[in-house]
Amino acid sequence: MAFRGCSSGPLRPLNLHLKPSSAAPLPSRLPVPAAAVATTNFSMTTSLKTHIALLSLFSLSSLYFLLKSRRLRSLRVHASSPPPPLPTSPKLFYVSETNTSKTLAQRLHSSLLSNSLQFSLTDPSLYEPDRLFSETLLLFVVSTWQDGKPPPSSQYFSQFLSDAANDFRVGSLALSGCKFAIFGVGSASYGDTFNAAARDFSKWLKALGAKELVPICEGDVDAGDLDTVFNAWGDKVVRVLKGEVEGESCTNGFDEEFEKMEEMDEMEGMEPGEVDIEDIAGKAPLKNSSTELPNGGSKGENGVKEMVTPIIRSSLEKQGYKIIGSHSGVKLCRWTKSQLRGRGGCYKHSFYGIESHRCMEATPSLACANKCVFCWRHHTNPVGKSWRWKMDDPLEIVNSAIEQHKKMIKQMKGVPGVKQEQLDEGLAPRHCALSLVGEPIMYPEINSLVDELHRRHISTFLVTNAQFPDRINILKPITQLYVSVDAATKDSLKAIDRPLFGDFWERFQDSLKALRDKAQRTVYRLTLVKGWNAEDIDAYSSLLSLGEPDFVEIKGVTYCGSTTTSKLTMENVPWHTDVKSFSEALALKSNGVYEVACEHAHSCCVLLAKTNKFKIDGKWYTWIDYDRFHKLVTSGKPFKSEDYMAMTPSWAVYGANEGGFDPDQSRYKKERRHGAAVLKN
Repeated sequence: MAFRGCSSGPLRPLNLHLKPSSAAPLPSRLPVPAAAVATTNFSMTTSLKTHIALLSLFSLSSLYFLLKSRRLRSLRVHASSPPPPLPTSPKLFYVSETNTSKTLAQRLHSSLLSNSLQFSLTDPSLYEPDRLFSETLLLFVVSTWQDGKPPPSSQYFSQFLSDAANDFRVGSLALSGCKFAIFGVGSASYGDTFNAAARDFSKWLKALGAKELVPICEGDVDAGDLDTVFNAWGDKVVRVLKGEVEGESCTNGFDEEFEKMEEMDEMEGMEPGEVDIEDIAGKAPLKNSSTELPNGGSKGENGVKEMVTPIIRSSLEKQGYKIIGSHSGVKLCRWTKSQLRGRGGCYKHSFYGIESHRCMEATPSLACANKCVFCWRHHTNPVGKSWRWKMDDPLEIVNSAIEQHKKMIKQMKGVPGVKQEQLDEGLAPRHCALSLVGEPIMYPEINSLVDELHRRHISTFLVTNAQFPDRINILKPITQLYVSVDAATKDSLKAIDRPLFGDFWERFQDSLKALRDKAQRTVYRLTLVKGWNAEDIDAYSSLLSLGEPDFVEIKGVTYCGSTTTSKLTMENVPWHTDVKSFSEALALKSNGVYEVACEHAHSCCVLLAKTNKFKIDGKWYTWIDYDRFHKLVTSGKPFKSEDYMAMTPSWAVYGANEGGFDPDQSRYKKERRHGAAVLKN
C-alpha cells in the first residue's frame, strides 16, 4: 500500500541484521513469546488505520477550502470587474397585476421608440434573472399588490433581486455599470405599504451598485392624476436618456408633505401614526395620526378636506351620478327606469315587495374601505379607513337626494311605456337603497340621516362591507340591514375585497357577529365569482352561525367590462343554474335552518330564508309590510322582524314558472342579433 502525498514511496518491511559478539555467542534464533507477537501486530495495524484516517481527513479538508477559496476569488473578480458589453437592448420592465403598470409601460415604450431609444418591453415573469448582471440600463414600472409586495407573477424576479442584494458573496458592485429608473404604481390608502414594491426594487438595485437615472417617482391610482404624473416622469426619463437634462427628483409632492408632517409632529410632540385616509385629488401625506370614527358624529368633529374633488366629481358624473354636497351621491337605477315603463322590477321587488319605480338609490359616503375586484364603479370613488373629510348636514343630504332623484324621474316623461300614474308615484320615493357605492355606515351622522328618511315614510335598506363592526353596533333600527359576505376564508376575502385594514378578517367576523343583536331584518349578501369564491360552500356554511342572519342573498357577479383594476372576464360570471345549485347546497348544509325561498332569474339571484321565522304553514313571508314598519318606528317601542313581514306572492317563490318576474309587468326582450326589440306579454 502507498500513502497519497508521501514522498518515500511504498512501505517496506524492516530488516534488522545483528552482528554477533565474540564475548558472548548468541543462539541462532531468539525465542519470542506468542502473546507479544500478537500485541505488536495489533498495535501496528491500529496505528496504520489511524494514520490513514487522519491523512484522508486532512486531504479532504484541504480540497474543500481550496475550492471555496477559488469560488470566493471568482465572485470578487466578477463583482470588481466591469460588466461585459450589453448583449441586448436596454430593458423596460412592467410589474403588473391588473394591467395598469403594463399599460403605462406600453405608453412609455412607444415614447422611447419615437425618440430613437431602443428598449425591450419585458415581463419579469418571462425574464431569466441571472441575466440581470449583464444589463446596463433598466426602467421599471412597478405595481404594489397585497401586503406591500409585488404581484404574484413577479415574485420570483423580486425574490432573486432581494436575495442578491442581501448576499455578501455577490457584493455591492455587481450592478455598478447599470443605471435604472423606477415609477411606482400604488394606492396611498394602504398607508405604509404605499408603493412599497417600487421602493424595495430601488433599494435592492442600489445595494447592488446600480445608479438611479432619475429618482423614484410614486403614482397614486386613486388620486385621479396618475396619467399626468406618469407622463411627466416618462418625459423626464426620455430627456435624460437623450442628454438634454440631468436627472432630477420626481416626488409628486410626497416628499414635501413628508417634511411638513415631520415638522408638525416634532412641534406638537406627536408620534407619527398610521395612514388611514387619502386625499383622493392631490398630494396625499403618507403618514399622519389616525382618527377613529366618532360614535355619534358632530359638526365640530368635521375635517377640512372635501371627499369629492373636481377630478372624482367629473368621473362619477360621467357615469350618471348626481353628486350631493361634498361626499354623497344619488343615481337612477336601471330597474327604476324599467318599472316606470312597466317592464319589471329588480330582485328586491320579487323578494321583499319594494316598488322599484319608487326606490331611490343613494349613499351618504362615496368612500369605501375596500377595493373589490368586482367593483362595478371601477374604483372611481375614494377609499379610506376613517372619516376625516368635511361633513355635510344629514337633512341637507336627504333634501338634495330627493330633489335630484325627482329631476331624474321627470326626465323619464315622454319615454315610451311610461304612464303618468307611474311617473307620479316615482316622484314620491318610498324606499331608499343606501347601497349605491362606498360605505354608507362610515358617515358619522348615519343615524340622523336614517331618522330623517323614516320620518318621511321612506324605508331603508343599508349595505355595509363588514369592516366597521362598531358602527353596526350603534346603528338604529332600519328596515333591512345587509352585510356583504364576499368570501368565506381569510385568504379569499383578502384577494377579492383587497381591504385597507390589516385586521380585516377580525373586523369581518365581528361585523357578522354584530348582526345577532339586531332585532330587525338582517341579510348576508353573497356575490359569487367563478374561480374566486364559488366553491367554498363548507366555509360559507360555517359563517351562518356567526351572524345568524334572517336571509341570505346569493347573486352572480355582474360583469362591468374590462378595466385596468379588475381581471374579471365573462368566464367569472356564473349562470343562474350555477347560483341555484350553490344556493340549494348551502341550504342543505344548514340542516333545515334555511331553505331556498325566492329567485329572480333575470338578476341571477336567489334568496335563502330562515324557516322558523318566515315560513308559516308552508307559506313564505319574505315581503315587508312597509306601513306597519313605519308605525313601529314611530311608536318608539322595541320591535322585531316578524312584526312587519308580509306573505310572498306565488310568482316570486322559488321554482315558480315566472322565475320571479311580476306577471303584472310586461316582459321585454331585446333581439340583439337583429337590433330589434320584441315586447312579450
